[in-house]
Amino acid sequence: MPAFDAAPVSRAEPLAALFGPHLAGLCQRTATALEACGHAALLVHSGSLLPVFQDDRTYPFEANAPFKVWSPLDVPDCFIHFEPGRRPRLLFHSPTDYWYKVAALPQDYWTAHFEIVSCPDLAAARAALPRDLAHTAYLGEDFADLANWGVGARNPARLMRHLDFHRALKSPYELACLRTANRMGVRGHQAAERVFNAGGSEFDIALAFLAACGQREQELPYNPIVALNENAAVLHYQMLERQRPEPSRSLLIDAGAEFGGYASDITRTYTAEAGDFAALIGRMDALQQALCAQVRAGVDWREVHLQAHRLVAQVLREADLIGCGVEEALASGVTQVFLPHGIGHLLGLEVHDAGGFMRAPDGGDIERPEGHPYLRLTRTLEAGFVVTMEPGLYFIEPLLAAARADGRGRLIHWPRVEALRPFGGIRIEDDLAVTVTGCENLTRGAFLSESAAR
Repeated sequence: MPAFDAAPVSRAEPLAALFGPHLAGLCQRTATALEACGHAALLVHSGSLLPVFQDDRTYPFEANAPFKVWSPLDVPDCFIHFEPGRRPRLLFHSPTDYWYKVAALPQDYWTAHFEIVSCPDLAAARAALPRDLAHTAYLGEDFADLANWGVGARNPARLMRHLDFHRALKSPYELACLRTANRMGVRGHQAAERVFNAGGSEFDIALAFLAACGQREQELPYNPIVALNENAAVLHYQMLERQRPEPSRSLLIDAGAEFGGYASDITRTYTAEAGDFAALIGRMDALQQALCAQVRAGVDWREVHLQAHRLVAQVLREADLIGCGVEEALASGVTQVFLPHGIGHLLGLEVHDAGGFMRAPDGGDIERPEGHPYLRLTRTLEAGFVVTMEPGLYFIEPLLAAARADGRGRLIHWPRVEALRPFGGIRIEDDLAVTVTGCENLTRGAFLSESAAR
């Protein structure tokens, strides 16, 4: 399959037309935050290359999220300098180097909105900035000479909280990037399913995903989870077995792509045979869609999470995996044996995007529901949020062993569990853009459009 060219986007969403309003809104929010927090200007660092211990190699670079909200560049040692009322400046790191290829000075849909200054090194970047930075807030990690730059504050917590709180609301430009990231990710998932059905190993499936997305592994937003059979019971499974298991029963693939700095986060589960596990996947898909239908502005995400456990209890009962009613399953905590993680999270510049617990930009966090320590989002949804919806049902040995040892074991039908344990588990995950009346399912929409295009 030919690699995906990440440049094309829907004609209805030309990035050049969308980026200007996005940047204008970002400048306005940032100016308000700077004034509220007592700073006159902002300096954001893309990040530096991190060396491997006792070696001259570096780890793959990824720009810091506070920088990516301004620019889709993924180049180390660049800076955004913003003073309210003035055009943002990009200090672009352009060294003289013959060991590595130097990034070309950017000329893209977004660059006309910046004053761009080419800087061969950090000293040149400092020289391009105002002499007095005493009232400038700096966002980013320390680097060797930062102490001599004279910035007024480094990563001030109050300002960062203001900026992170509002990052949850996505502009039309950001939604366009997220739609494209979903289309790229869906192409990878379609290729992965084909290789699974053809008998490929986890490694084979991962390579097919990368090729169809048109991205190298270091360009993806996270390391793909490609789990066959029992490996699907490891929530963040990190291996890629080279040999195909015999038999190859099931595939859980949790993998996304990135476009313009914005991530997709998609999970699908497949089985190679008809039967009870295939029926369970069908039940979980219907459950996931029922939860998606609840998403709209004004909904407390904690209530969606608790409703997910209620629905999982019903599925467990229908599949004869437990021998109690829904209320007892919830009260006893038996659903958490099979669904131990949160139902979803904010999505954007980071896979688990910032600001998921914030009550307000000035302070205060919203607690997780008692007994649900792994939920990553507790805010009330607003139009413009993008969230993942990812219910799961797994057969995880340590959790099953704990249930055997306490009172929950009497509620579980162990022969049914043992019959399904070799399949590992199920997770189905879509990315949802919240609206006033419901949500746009970015992932299902991408599957429909990509299937129609084939």
